Amino acid sequence: MLISWGYSPKIEKFIPLADFPADKYLIIARQAIENLGWSLSHVSESGLIAYTPISFQSYSEEVSIRIHGNFAVVKSECVGIQMLFNDYGKNDLNLEKFFHEFEYVEFHLKNVWEDSLSKFHQLIATQDDQYFEKAPLATKNKIKNVLFLFFPQKGYTVTPIIVLLNTLYFLAIIFFSVVFIAHLSLKTGNASQDDYIEEIKQLSLNFGVNQRNLVLDGQYWRLITYQFIHGSVSHLFFNMYALVYLGLMIENKLGWKKYLFIYLMSGVCGGLVSLIFHQEGVMMGASGAIMGLYGAFIALLINKSFERRATQALLASTLIVSLLVLINGAFGKRVDNAAHIGGFVSGFIFTYLLNYKWDKTFEVKTWARYAVSVLLFLMFFSGVLHFSPKYGTEEYRKLKDTFNGNLGSLNGIMNLKISLPKDVKLASIKEDGIIPMERNLAVIKQMQALNLKPEDAKERAEKIKLSKASHRAVLLMYRDIKADSTYRYSKETSTALAKVFEILYKVKE
Repeated sequence: MLISWGYSPKIEKFIPLADFPADKYLIIARQAIENLGWSLSHVSESGLIAYTPISFQSYSEEVSIRIHGNFAVVKSECVGIQMLFNDYGKNDLNLEKFFHEFEYVEFHLKNVWEDSLSKFHQLIATQDDQYFEKAPLATKNKIKNVLFLFFPQKGYTVTPIIVLLNTLYFLAIIFFSVVFIAHLSLKTGNASQDDYIEEIKQLSLNFGVNQRNLVLDGQYWRLITYQFIHGSVSHLFFNMYALVYLGLMIENKLGWKKYLFIYLMSGVCGGLVSLIFHQEGVMMGASGAIMGLYGAFIALLINKSFERRATQALLASTLIVSLLVLINGAFGKRVDNAAHIGGFVSGFIFTYLLNYKWDKTFEVKTWARYAVSVLLFLMFFSGVLHFSPKYGTEEYRKLKDTFNGNLGSLNGIMNLKISLPKDVKLASIKEDGIIPMERNLAVIKQMQALNLKPEDAKERAEKIKLSKASHRAVLLMYRDIKADSTYRYSKETSTALAKVFEILYKVKE
């Protein structure tokens, strides 16, 4: 079994016809395809196209026979995205089945040629002989090698530009990151790892990643720029792989203006949904916009933009891949599934609004379609901004770490030796107890100024109780030691310490 590799795995075989009439070859091929149970999508004087059934092993392959001069070009090509860039031998098996059935049909049709030829010519007289230029894989067939994927051409204009922009921006980020880190190393010398992480995080914000609070503060441009930022080579590669596939399939159907509109707007909507579900951290990548194109593809298929037989194969393969992406997002780490879902739904809706064909007597102007799409987007955009409170989650986390660090200093005074001099005990309680607890009272004031998520607000309330209780306890300890150097605590102090441990126990629960 021959395995075919490549961006779009396929196998082509050139069959010399010699003195064999082209129309007879197509008659036999058509009957062989019907015998195999494949769905015949198109037949004309120049060739035919069919699709294999959907199965667990296959998203469906397009099998085509085209007549070029004195040759018949027989090809089997994968329709959907193929994982690991190979066809697992499916195309080779298809051609093997076809040629075997071809021989069988040729033998059994030899006595009815005239009747078959007459019916065939009647059929092709009603067919579109230019269909091969409109077929789903027509644009893909123009890609002669991988370099062609990066050059704009008819029906494939915006996609390569977006691919190049993403690639160049990724390289620029790497370059500036290396320069920045080198400069930071010289500037700070022996800086801690946390310092480096903070500086790198700030650098990523400068490049334009999506971040909830910054967008809510008015930096709306991040909803565009984040779509062109990727965190790794694999992140960039697989996003661009999917983008090229979708661009080849649907850009020529939508036209470059609609295609670009849907791509960018789906990315923005995906970013908006993402910031609803992510109160902290940064979001980046083109996957929201790309999922928008998957939604657009499905909308085109439902809207009968492709031939019926082709639609069945394309719809199944597109739904399978879309589902796999969403499942991976649901269970994968560091995958922004909110952006995926937001992009997918918005891409479907925008495409439907821009392409849906109402009653033939009622024609909707293109500008009106765009106006409705933009209005719907603005409603969603303003709704998200209005109903999305700005949480101080990241600032709260830093304050919480400071609070816990101060609280940890209490360990130094809980087991003071009785034999220590009185002044040493008092100094220890002041240094490891009173001063850190007073700092925590200041930290609590900063926490109270923050708008927090309900779960963080609940935790903050416990920390407020803890700060007051611990501060009171250390003051009472200091008072008791000052009054009695034997380190015996009064009942009031013991009760205060018990209250601290009680609150700590609840917080840990």
